[in-house]
Amino acid sequence: MAKTIDGERFKQMICAAAAAVDERKEDINELNVFPVPDGDTGTNMALTLGNAAAELQKVENPTLGKAMEITSSALLRGARGNSGVITSLLFRGLTRSLKSSGSAFDGGALAAALTEGVQTAYKAVMKPAEGTILTVSRVSAEAAFKTAQKDRDPEKVLQSAITAAREALPLTMQQNPVLEKAQVVDAGAFGYIIILEGMMSALTGKARSFIMNLQKPKVQSSAVSADFSQYDTEEITFAYCTEFIADREDKARSVDKLRAFLNSIGDSLVVVEDDELIKVHVHTDTPDLALGEGLKFGRLSRIKIENMQEQLERKQRDAAAQGIQRRRPAEPEKRYGFVAVAAGKGLASVFGDLGVDCVVEGGQTMNPSTEDILAAIDKTPAEVVFVLPNNKNIIMASEQAAALSEKQVVVLPTKTVPQGIGALLVFEPDRDPDLNREEMMKAVGTVQTGQITYAARDSSYDGRDIREGDFMAMLEGKLVANSSQFEDVMVRLARSMCSRRSQFITIFYGEGATPEQAETVRAAFAKEAKNAEINLIDGGQPVYSYIISVE
Repeated sequence: MAKTIDGERFKQMICAAAAAVDERKEDINELNVFPVPDGDTGTNMALTLGNAAAELQKVENPTLGKAMEITSSALLRGARGNSGVITSLLFRGLTRSLKSSGSAFDGGALAAALTEGVQTAYKAVMKPAEGTILTVSRVSAEAAFKTAQKDRDPEKVLQSAITAAREALPLTMQQNPVLEKAQVVDAGAFGYIIILEGMMSALTGKARSFIMNLQKPKVQSSAVSADFSQYDTEEITFAYCTEFIADREDKARSVDKLRAFLNSIGDSLVVVEDDELIKVHVHTDTPDLALGEGLKFGRLSRIKIENMQEQLERKQRDAAAQGIQRRRPAEPEKRYGFVAVAAGKGLASVFGDLGVDCVVEGGQTMNPSTEDILAAIDKTPAEVVFVLPNNKNIIMASEQAAALSEKQVVVLPTKTVPQGIGALLVFEPDRDPDLNREEMMKAVGTVQTGQITYAARDSSYDGRDIREGDFMAMLEGKLVANSSQFEDVMVRLARSMCSRRSQFITIFYGEGATPEQAETVRAAFAKEAKNAEINLIDGGQPVYSYIISVE
């Protein structure tokens, strides 16, 4: 019985957990509330953990510190979907807690680390909901902590966490109304239990030889790597990156004179103005003078001063310690750039026509990783990059990618492709980034999104019996109709989405649709919205035969 866990044993525990989730990913996927063939939670958790296992397997007998660094970095960059991101957050807190443990740690340190992992995940989620992986991980960490107060044996501590998690899993149905209606437990919570059980199998020496698929799915945007060691701190002309917003209380004061002054004390100057505000970005050795000049215009807000030399030195240390893949972000050639996530050649073409620099292939069938999105941001030659996830399960990974980027990144929490398109249509290159975000999110709120797909399995949801093969119509993610007859769901969706006020309708047809059938969909929507302009586009998207926007 192992009394402590060293780097090699921790590596084995992560690899066993990854293999266990990979083996059971379809069982996890089956717990999805909607019977849409999206291969969601289990696939994302397997790919996220698989990324860490693949990196750990490259290192023989790692020290505990090295194993922690590799795990944290690989999970962060490989995280896919909300379930993968939350898994990465749980382990980010865990590894941060254990970094100071020396060459090995016991059950007491493990319990403390599980607790910090839960705290890290809760802090990162804007509105944590009960009846999810967060709930089950919290309950299991509390049980581990209680056990560790009496016995610091790591096997007993981990076993108590597993037992508590198993007991908490059925309760997720009562805590989450959506799960209660569908009569299923939370998929992410179930996946978390499999992770803990996989770790236990390695801790006790009972891990089987799982077959793992560690090959990363191909995505449209590929990353060129960044080697921070190639940069010398002596190349940094000015030490402080300084940003602030000044209210234009004194509208008579000259902005041109402000530009001239800031240019005299620094470089990399960007000054954006409108009638009410001035936003400043400058590299300087005297940020106090920059702020003082800004104060002459009015009240300051969103002040940010960063020591670029320290930042670079920290990145160099992190890259050396964690073996971070080398990245070479594209040099800015313009003020604004865009990254969008979409699946299907037609949809990619639409985003390209709207000015998107890089389309990351992904969506409901395959959520891109944090690293995939970061690679697209790197590839975009702009100072400010707007990211459009276009799927609620990709927003968290996009936010993690934004945090890793050296560029100014604005993530718009678009949940559908039509929302992303609607946001792009109101973008103005002369606006400040914050104002653009505000106007783009207003546009998102005016777009209705409908989808038609099919049921991958028998299910029951919200009092409806759904049979495998049924056509399903959804509006803003909620089921509005299901039937074995396509015409039934098509007409119901058209009636639900359209009104006399409907002006613009776009119908993207994809997997399982034909141009002839798409014409019947157009006719159904034209009947319900007689004055609307309707466009029919071959989007080529998987899973959803039709994605329809109404404005």
